[in-house]
Amino acid sequence: MTQLIPEDVVELFESGVSILVGTRDANCLPEATRGVGALVHPDRRRLTVFLPKETSARAVANLRDNGQVAVGFSAALDHRTLQVKGILEEIRDANEDERQVIARYHGAFIEVLYFTGIPRALAKHLTVWPSLAVTFRATDIFHQTPGPNAGALMSSFEAAPSK
Repeated sequence: MTQLIPEDVVELFESGVSILVGTRDANCLPEATRGVGALVHPDRRRLTVFLPKETSARAVANLRDNGQVAVGFSAALDHRTLQVKGILEEIRDANEDERQVIARYHGAFIEVLYFTGIPRALAKHLTVWPSLAVTFRATDIFHQTPGPNAGALMSSFEAAPSK
């Protein structure tokens, strides 16, 4: 049976969570870049994360080189954290409709940071635009919330059935 990203996980990914996009270069040196929003595609097997152009050159170079990505989604208020591993499908400029998604994410992230003690005036200066849209196919989701299940596989994804 082909797995789908569960609805409660879609809600987490598309909320004001901290998004860290991990890549690696040809020498397996890691790179972490802050994401500024995410969308789960209707098939619930693919995601698009948004990366500010200004800060993502190394991550983009790594993705173009090997296509491997690991994205951590972490809720600051309860520490619920999931990591999605996947394979790159596309990198392109984010469009105006997606700019609205990024703006909504940025507003939500500012509020989350405010509740953790970071002033809104500081958080609003995070670079979010212009951005790139990085679409990838999820291969695995792992629990990363601190505790006994950290690192446990939540779901593996098979290729969608052929039509």
